[in-house]
Amino acid sequence: MEEQTYILKNIDSFELEHIFDCGQCFRWNKQADGSYTGVFKNNVLNVQKNGDNVIFKGVCNGNIQNIVIDYFDLKRDYKQIKNILSKIDESMNISIKYGSGIRILNQDLWETIISFIISANNNIPRIKGIIERLSKNYGKKIEWNGEKYYTFPTPEELKDVTVEQYRNLGLGFRDIRLYETTHMVLDKKVDLEELQKEPDTLKVREKLLSLSGVGPKVADCILLFSTLKRFEVFPIDVWVRRVMNELYIKNEDETKVSKKQIEKIAQEKFGNIAGIAQQYLFYWKREQKA
Repeated sequence: MEEQTYILKNIDSFELEHIFDCGQCFRWNKQADGSYTGVFKNNVLNVQKNGDNVIFKGVCNGNIQNIVIDYFDLKRDYKQIKNILSKIDESMNISIKYGSGIRILNQDLWETIISFIISANNNIPRIKGIIERLSKNYGKKIEWNGEKYYTFPTPEELKDVTVEQYRNLGLGFRDIRLYETTHMVLDKKVDLEELQKEPDTLKVREKLLSLSGVGPKVADCILLFSTLKRFEVFPIDVWVRRVMNELYIKNEDETKVSKKQIEKIAQEKFGNIAGIAQQYLFYWKREQKA
C-alpha cells in the first residue's frame, strides 16, 4: 500500500482530542506533535489539525478520501445537530461548547463489539493495552513510516485462540467472554451482516445482548459507536448517571437513580439524537473532573 494524503479545508465540528478522547475508540494515540495516529480496518492514518484544515496521511486499503469521509462521518451536519441540542437548555449548550469538535466515528462492528466487551470494569490504558496485544498476536502487520502496526483480528483469525491464550493477554474474567462471542459470530448464532440490515433497534439490541459479555451499557455503546449508528440510544456509565442526576433528577444519592429514569429523560429531551447529546454530556462531565 502506498502512502496517501487528504486535506480537509475549513472543516467545522472537528477537534482531535474531542473525537479521540471522548471514550468511543481505543486505537488512536496522541503523538508528540499533537497529532493522532490510529489503526482501523486495514488502514493506518495520522491526523493533524493545522488551523481550520485537517491533514490525513497514511496507508489505506482504498481511496483515502472515501475512507476518511465514511469513517469520520463527514457527510453528517454536526453544526445543525449542535444547534438543535443547544436550544434544549443552558447546561446542554455549555456541554456542547466544551466538546464542540466531537464526531461519532463509523467503527467496524466486530471490532466495536470486542473492544467494548474488553472495556467492562476496566480503565482506558488497560483496555488499549489489551487490544494492542490482541492485534499484535492475531492481526495482520502493516508497516508505515518506519513503524509496525497491527490490524484488529477478524473472527476467522481468532477461531483457534483458546481461553488460556486470551488470559495470557491480560484479559482476566473477559477471556471466556471473548472466546464465546467469537464462536457465536463464527457459528452465525449472531449474524453481523444481518444486524447491519435490521432496521429495528430493539431487535438489534436483543441480539447484541445474547453475546457473551454484552450487557445493556456495552450493547448501547456498540449501537452508537459502530457502523450500526443508532443515535437514539443513550449509554449510561458512572459519568452519565452523575451528570443526568445533577442536571435533571437531583437525587441526593445518585446510586439510586435508575437507568429507566435516565433513559426516559434522555428520550423526552433529546429524542432520536440522544446518543450524540450523551457524548457532549459525558465528555463535559468527565473532563471537568479530570
